Parts: sequence; C-alpha cells; structure tokens
Amino acid sequence: MNFQRKEEEEVGVNLTPLIDVVFILLLFFMVTTTFNRHSELRIDLPEASSESQPEQQKQLEIAIDASGTYFVNGQRMVNTKAETLLLALRKAIGNDKEVPVSIRADAKTPHQSVITAMDAASKLGLTKMSIATTETTE
Repeated sequence: MNFQRKEEEEVGVNLTPLIDVVFILLLFFMVTTTFNRHSELRIDLPEASSESQPEQQKQLEIAIDASGTYFVNGQRMVNTKAETLLLALRKAIGNDKEVPVSIRADAKTPHQSVITAMDAASKLGLTKMSIATTETTE
C-alpha cells in the first residue's frame, strides 16, 4: 500500500478585498462631505504711516477697557451684555450701514469682549471694521 500524504494548504487572509472596501468607504466620505462656508467679517487692519489719513464724516468707535466695559463713541454702557451693546450701536448708526467701525481695546481686555463687539457690529451689517493699535517703541 502506498499512502500519499496530502500537502496542507497554507491558511492566510487575503487583504485585497479589505483594501478595496476601505478605499470605497474613503471615496464615499470624500464625496458626501459638505464644506460649510461660515459668514466672514471683513476687517481692515490699520497701517502705520507718517501721512495723516483724511477724516471721514461719521465713524463709530467702540472702546473696551481692561475689565471689558464698552464705550460707544465715548458713552459708557451700563453693563457688558451683548444686547446692550447691540442696542447702543443701532442707536449710534441709525440706518447707515456704511459707517466704518474702529475697535479700541486695552491690551489686557478679555478676548471675548472684542469678539462680542465685532459680532454685534456684524449683526447690524457693518462690514468696515478696523482694530486700533499703537506703535511700539523699542
């Protein structure tokens, strides 16, 4: 009797179908992803120059002190709520949406206070904003 031994096949996992599925999932997520464009504020940063800038007829100034208190055109707000600032800005500009806004904040002002001022101005449709700075002396 002659017994022949069967050779055992090597057991393994074929990775090709797994890689195909991963690529299909990747393509699916890339195609179905939506990219939202958030509303943007256009901010005009001040430029330092020796020439004087021509003054505009009407300008809205928002000043913020170190404690986060708002001043609209020199008038102190009764509190630091966004609604109060929004009402003061609406009263100051009337119907003119083209008024340039200048934000003057103390160096130690909380960042949230500046963002709140910018947000209030943008809610009123004001797009011409600048942040006032001072020149450093070295």
